[in-house]
Amino acid sequence: MILVGAAADIPVGESVRVQGSVAIAVFNADGTFYAIDDTCTHQDASLSDGWLEDCAVECPLHAACFDLRTGKPSGPPARKPVRTHEVVIVDGQVFVRETIEVGADADADVAGVLGEGVR
Repeated sequence: MILVGAAADIPVGESVRVQGSVAIAVFNADGTFYAIDDTCTHQDASLSDGWLEDCAVECPLHAACFDLRTGKPSGPPARKPVRTHEVVIVDGQVFVRETIEVGADADADVAGVLGEGVR
């Protein structure tokens, strides 16, 4: 899991960027935390620099909007969704569990994180 930081340090309506296998944007939408890939699928713009409204973020470059819950764009110019990631809060700390890419060896990834064989 990727440590993002203290939940109290990410105000409502704000976002932070962390590094996983790719950059990930973590948003505080009215007290609920969401994580998506940070790069817009239309062009290389940082979604963490975009505008948050309810559960959607608007890309700062060409105004494509993405649903933070599903990663799906609401319409053009973006056509492809961004990956979503699980957010876990433990003792007031925000963590992101990065989604495994399609086609990746899920058992090997989990074993590597846990440091043991998958049963």
